[in-house]
Amino acid sequence: MNILIKKMESDAEIKGKAYVHWKAWQEAYPGMVAQSYLDRLTLEKCESIAYQWPDNILVAKDGERVVGFVGYGKYRNDELPNTGEVYAIYVLSQYYGQGVGEQLMREALNQLSQYHRVAVWVLKENQRAIRFYQRFGYRFDGKEESVLLDTPVTEIRMILEK
Repeated sequence: MNILIKKMESDAEIKGKAYVHWKAWQEAYPGMVAQSYLDRLTLEKCESIAYQWPDNILVAKDGERVVGFVGYGKYRNDELPNTGEVYAIYVLSQYYGQGVGEQLMREALNQLSQYHRVAVWVLKENQRAIRFYQRFGYRFDGKEESVLLDTPVTEIRMILEK
């Protein structure tokens, strides 16, 4: 398997990113997020999101197929000055354990090299993702937020100090 990490550019890559977004939520979040919310998160909705947010997205491609993506940029509010953020990182489940997520994270961190720290928000129940972030050196900073996804879920913030 030869995975290519690149900036999302083409219409096919935007649609591939949308598919990964939709499919990854269906694969990763049952039992963590209300099924009613997952049912409403359609492929069409994910395509709309992908077309509205085409910047700062890297896709992982296996041949011509998009199998993962990461979105990154400046931290979304002024609470943490001089901080970057990984907004989202998703990989299709059949690519788990094959280094795709690691390649995406490394490249996102390269793109965020101007920041001395990088934040990520993760569902408190998502132990797989938490272990992934911890392998990169992210640590909990104690900040939690409740988000309503039909039912309340708790997100926790993790920080990587570079």
